[in-house]
Amino acid sequence: MMKLKTLLQATITLLLGWSGVLQAKDPPLPLEKRSYASDDGKTLPYRLLKPIAYNPAVKYPLVLFLHGAGERGTDNEIQMVHGIPEFAKEETRKKYPCFVVAPQCPAKAKWVEVDWSLDQHAQPKEPSEPMRLTLELLAALQKEFSIDAKRLYVTGLSMGGYGTWDLVARKPELFAAAVPICGGADEMTAGKIAKLPIWTFHGAKDTAVKVSRSRNMIEALKKAGGQPKYTEYPDVGHDSWVPAYKDPEMYQWLFAQKRE
Repeated sequence: MMKLKTLLQATITLLLGWSGVLQAKDPPLPLEKRSYASDDGKTLPYRLLKPIAYNPAVKYPLVLFLHGAGERGTDNEIQMVHGIPEFAKEETRKKYPCFVVAPQCPAKAKWVEVDWSLDQHAQPKEPSEPMRLTLELLAALQKEFSIDAKRLYVTGLSMGGYGTWDLVARKPELFAAAVPICGGADEMTAGKIAKLPIWTFHGAKDTAVKVSRSRNMIEALKKAGGQPKYTEYPDVGHDSWVPAYKDPEMYQWLFAQKRE
């Protein structure tokens, strides 16, 4: 009888513990689940964060967020695990009213089709299919909502960092600023984007993407006449996006940028 009583108490304690865990679960992020369909029948799942109290009479900036390799798929969920929660915070949304769009790259594709382990790479002649669809999506959103064409921003981490560099090199006239995190770029494209406001982040102990990829691109931009910002975390590995997206100065700098 004593053993049964002890077992029941343990079970109740366990159930209460699980209940507490469930109750403590974070509420869902306020990003609408959507899908873009191209004229050639291709689809791109994405999530969209709208400004609080969106007013069509006001023009808002838009942030394009490109996730990393681990968040690829078709669930239209996992691409929000890094970075997006910071943009979705109520305090951030109130201080910087904007749209945030987070497309999801398919499982076996990349934002830019290059080998991430290389010391350098040449930009592919054409964008990857997910990147092509992303560009089409940006154009479609600008037709659907009141978006300030002079305040389009792009940021991304790891695979998305590569994608950020690739995208601004293809469309330097489209964006007002870029924040590539722990990615890599074709240094030969530096001349195309030297005038673009860029703030790059990387961890010095990154073993997934060599820190030299960011260092070398920053130097290439400077040689081309650019004035990029660069933050290197001496004791951080690949997850340099954690401190980068928590840095209030990054948001202040980003939303202050505007194309002429």
